[in-house]
Amino acid sequence: MNAYDGGAGPPREAEAPRGPEAPAEQQLRDDLPGARIEAARDDLPGVRLGAVQDGPEAGAEPRGGVAALSPRYQVVAALALAVVAVAVCVHVGMVFLHVAPSNTVTKAHGKAIDEYVYPEFEQNWKLFAPNPLQQNIAVQVRADVRTADGTARTTGWFDLSAQDGRAIDGNLVPSHTQQNELRRAWDFYVGSHDSDNRSAGPRGTLAETYLRNIVVLRLERGEAAGRGGTIERVQVRSRTTNVPAPSWSTDKVSSKPVYRVLPWWPLAAGDTEGDAR
Repeated sequence: MNAYDGGAGPPREAEAPRGPEAPAEQQLRDDLPGARIEAARDDLPGVRLGAVQDGPEAGAEPRGGVAALSPRYQVVAALALAVVAVAVCVHVGMVFLHVAPSNTVTKAHGKAIDEYVYPEFEQNWKLFAPNPLQQNIAVQVRADVRTADGTARTTGWFDLSAQDGRAIDGNLVPSHTQQNELRRAWDFYVGSHDSDNRSAGPRGTLAETYLRNIVVLRLERGEAAGRGGTIERVQVRSRTTNVPAPSWSTDKVSSKPVYRVLPWWPLAAGDTEGDAR
């Protein structure tokens, strides 16, 4: 027997059965990249490749911020941001028109601008003046009080400016109230009254009310009348002293304080017990 004899090899029954030859197109598809993925998708019913790609395995990051909210809350957030943006634009515009030179808008709407700005948002540009302030001004107050047992007495002078100074000293982030509330209230009063404490303009009553409310609230927080007592009237004064001249200067500056004493202000029932606003 030779090698070409059919009996020389293994029996034909021992060979693995072979299926029909795949068509040329099927063979080409099997040879292309991604054929295994396509075959797996075809062999697993109900499994979609797109669902696998959209899942966490695809590396998609979860949405955050406003985009993570439901459509309803996205609308609410957008409206809130719009309201805040409009409020900021109105505030900046009002303050700008207040400090800007006289123009057509301020001539037509000057009253509305002043009502918005005064007294909380009044601007003071003295820091940029050629001759800045060279005085220390302290605002002080005293009160006629009636204690819980019915005794009437007059308190001593409370230095409110010194209290603000102690709160600011060593404070890395002092509040706007501690730095400016009392000082700006006093400047507002002085600018709207003459040297005899008479109102010199339409804002005089507003300035007086604003200053009175501030000092009454400070006295109540400090319990100037004691527990159960009431404040019947208050009096405000300022103590002005010149800033000492530097050692190298030849200027002679008086160190004697100058006082400006305002008249007594009686308080109605709504002006005390935390109702002053």
